[in-house]
Amino acid sequence: MIYLDNGATSFPKPPQVVRAAEEAMVRAANPGRGGYKAAMAAAEIVFDCREQAAALFSCKPEQVVLTANCTHGLNIAIGSLFGDGSRVLISGFEHNAVTRPLYARGCKVKIAGRRLFCWEELLDSFRRELRQGVDGAVFTHVSNVFGYILPVNEMAAECRAAGVPFVLDAAQSAGSLPVDFGALGAEFIAMPGHKGLLGPQGTGLLLCGDPGKPLLFGGTGTLSREKTMPEDLPERLEAGTVNVPGAAGLAAGIRLVRGMTPEKIFARGHGQTMACGRALEEMGYRVFTGPHQAMTLSFQGKADCEEIAEALGSRGIAVRAGLHCAPLAHESAGTLEKGTVRISFGHDASPAQTNALLRALGA
Repeated sequence: MIYLDNGATSFPKPPQVVRAAEEAMVRAANPGRGGYKAAMAAAEIVFDCREQAAALFSCKPEQVVLTANCTHGLNIAIGSLFGDGSRVLISGFEHNAVTRPLYARGCKVKIAGRRLFCWEELLDSFRRELRQGVDGAVFTHVSNVFGYILPVNEMAAECRAAGVPFVLDAAQSAGSLPVDFGALGAEFIAMPGHKGLLGPQGTGLLLCGDPGKPLLFGGTGTLSREKTMPEDLPERLEAGTVNVPGAAGLAAGIRLVRGMTPEKIFARGHGQTMACGRALEEMGYRVFTGPHQAMTLSFQGKADCEEIAEALGSRGIAVRAGLHCAPLAHESAGTLEKGTVRISFGHDASPAQTNALLRALGA
């Protein structure tokens, strides 16, 4: 199979990740629940995961909260900062993992930047909305549909200057683009463990500059006499047993990313993305590419996008079609009615993958 759906999850998982998760299930018990060897092994695995993440994202290990996925982290972050009536500024390219928690909490959502691949328009409208007054902002680093890299450094600086707290959704950037927690100054940065960080499904990270409000309540292995959750991170936001095999696999994935470097991973994936886009345009497809593009692109053909994806799947090419859980992004780009076919390269991007796709499409 030629796998071009890394925007959904990285696959297949690197052997190091598989081995680490398997070994954890063999030798690790429950961290913080005992002083015996298996419990201590689990604690070491979890702390190693925090250390690997802290080294990659420029934060402290205790600021790294383990989550079930990026959506879990975003729900913690949004619930910590916003409530009924909060005025929250987002971009026009957000995933449902951002919009649905905001609407569920009764927030008043303001949208900035509806033009694809246009930083100037986004920043102008973003600044204008900040001047009119908001209680916070949530924005993605990279559109999961179009691979559009937003100007997050500039957006973060505008938020800091205005004294506005913000959350960054790094679902499509962690592992392939610089994500510097200290430099950005975010209250929270949420990310999955199973995409660009190459870890197992069911893992994620929430980087915390704010203590946050717990989404779940229960045991943490510490301060058991207290009726409330601990005040200190990361235990404050980690009720119940953490996913130790997942943490082991995620630590292995992050270690691999650090060794390869996000810069080199991005260079490989971006090169194939742009080459693929040029070839698809020559074949007559409508391709959504532009400046500030990551390792993902979308296209449309004469046939229905679902039919194109199904035909590619029958030829052993894995892509995704439809609305990609991001109707706002499709509305901004004018593709809400038909959706798109999405190609998303990973750390193993190669010309062979691009060539196989093009052959399957009839090049």
